[in-house]
Amino acid sequence: MTSGTIPLLDLKAQYRTIGGQVRRAVRDSLRNQEFILGPAVESFEKAVASYVGTPDAVGVANGTDALILSLKAVGVGPGDAVITTTFSFFATAGSICNAGARPVFVDIDPATYNLDPGALTRLVRQDCAWDAGKRALTHRPSGCRVRAILPVHLFGQPAEMDPIMHLAKEHDLAVIEDAAQAIGARDHGRSCGAIGDAGALSFFPSKNLGGFGDGGMVVTKRSDLAARVRLLRVHGSPKRDHHVMVGTNSRLDALQASILSVKLSHLERWTERRRAHAALYGSLFRRAGLAAGALGLPTERPGCRHVYNQYVVRVPDKRDRLEQHLKENGIGCAVYYRRALHLQDCFKHLGCGAGDFPEAERAASEVLALPVYPELKATQQRRVVSVIQALFRG
Repeated sequence: MTSGTIPLLDLKAQYRTIGGQVRRAVRDSLRNQEFILGPAVESFEKAVASYVGTPDAVGVANGTDALILSLKAVGVGPGDAVITTTFSFFATAGSICNAGARPVFVDIDPATYNLDPGALTRLVRQDCAWDAGKRALTHRPSGCRVRAILPVHLFGQPAEMDPIMHLAKEHDLAVIEDAAQAIGARDHGRSCGAIGDAGALSFFPSKNLGGFGDGGMVVTKRSDLAARVRLLRVHGSPKRDHHVMVGTNSRLDALQASILSVKLSHLERWTERRRAHAALYGSLFRRAGLAAGALGLPTERPGCRHVYNQYVVRVPDKRDRLEQHLKENGIGCAVYYRRALHLQDCFKHLGCGAGDFPEAERAASEVLALPVYPELKATQQRRVVSVIQALFRG
């Protein structure tokens, strides 16, 4: 890292603060020679369950598998449809397909980037048919039975869960929360991931609670779902050479669990630093006169706790130019996400096109993530704002 460079994420800075603890945890795992599941994973599962407030947590190989296994555990399969946002990381929709089902996309709330409850309601009222006798909701254009809703807490901002849960209850739908970017986020006191039937967490290194490799977890208040996910992650096997369902190989390893257990003890402090950085950015951008049109700043829904896995601004008209300008000045930034899911080539068969979800498409053309990692210094934030200000005043 050259002098003056500010990365989008600095994992080395974080490691310098916890390296001793991590090395001790890894040495313990090496000494025990227990690498797949086992006591370290069980201990970490209990710690995460306690942190998010669910009775159960099940470690899996990654966040994508956490979604897939959650969907399968609630009975989603071929011939089914799952309603989800069109503005997210690919795994959100890809997991639906990998469970054998069809994604049905909904536009986003431009203020939060999350699934718009109003658009969800319109979809159900206008494009779906409810059979009260069979307690079944059918997506008319595809003929698929809707089995679940998959909201995403994007960038660490809680989705608006109350109307989603109300509609799901009204139509006997499961709710699987994609909380990959949102561990520690809360919607009116409820932990993201713990509100619906199950929540999927990711421990990819860039997440607020990131491992030294891949990892994921399913959190749930339903013991039946936890039991099913535990079977699915080990080829549907409750004991050696006995299989009660066809599952897969998706196990969290003990080394990752040991490292993540160390990092979990620091998560609240790191999260508060991210929130403080977000507040300082807001103050600096307003003071620089950039918050009144040049940039759209992230908001926090009232009564909620945003954990800022990413600090994402909107840049109408100049996003790509600002991205280039920041990188030329040694400042890390990234676009999450450059193309809405309904416009991906692999989803052409769904029949969606440009203009179908205008808010998601507009977000894809305007969003830009800035550095917000816990170890970021106020002087670095001031430099980020100064460099941005120079472009708009130039």
